[in-house]
Amino acid sequence: MNGDPRAILICGVAVDPTVWDQTAMTLSRNGFTVHVPVRPQSGDLDTEIQALAPLCAGALVIGVSGGATLGLELAARGVPMSAAILHESAAGSLAPGLLDDVVAGFRADGVTGFGRALYGPRWHPDMTTADADTVGRELAMFRAFEPRPPSIDPASVMLTVGEWSPVARHESVQALSTLTGIRYRVLPDTGHAAHLQNAFTPLLDDRRLVEHDDLTYARSRPQ
Repeated sequence: MNGDPRAILICGVAVDPTVWDQTAMTLSRNGFTVHVPVRPQSGDLDTEIQALAPLCAGALVIGVSGGATLGLELAARGVPMSAAILHESAAGSLAPGLLDDVVAGFRADGVTGFGRALYGPRWHPDMTTADADTVGRELAMFRAFEPRPPSIDPASVMLTVGEWSPVARHESVQALSTLTGIRYRVLPDTGHAAHLQNAFTPLLDDRRLVEHDDLTYARSRPQ
């Protein structure tokens, strides 16, 4: 294995690894070895974390939606990530109605209704191989999630929210920040589906990021 810094991109519900292609290309260009794992999609939080923890230890971790929720749980359980960028996680009792529209979409039109309600018009059924049973158990898991403060340095984690996301999303990220002590940033010109809108690229392309007050992580420098 080479000595490049590693990045792990965590999928949420009803998306396959290809949704991360643009972000992975940016990270590869910036010297990272990138892995987008296929999660068990078990509906059991312990099972998901056990699968992810060995991969994420020592890596830059980026997650959106359910992937961000799993990133928060990794931090709460003390997995020593070099850094994490977590976009619009579930927030449990901090935002009890946050997923109501997603639940309604799933009940009305299965996986398609779920994907479009959660990710918006950029999402397409071809972006997932998950069936209704898989989405149903994952949705139940994330609805039951309760956030906790990290057991790692909160300065190594960043919460993000999309500029175009609903007020409820902004409020949930603010509440998570207050609970966890993790700072947050608003990503311009994007909503919930930040990976589909390539919204992380300007952040990751910033050559000054390694020294930025908001986030520090290990990365290879250009020769």
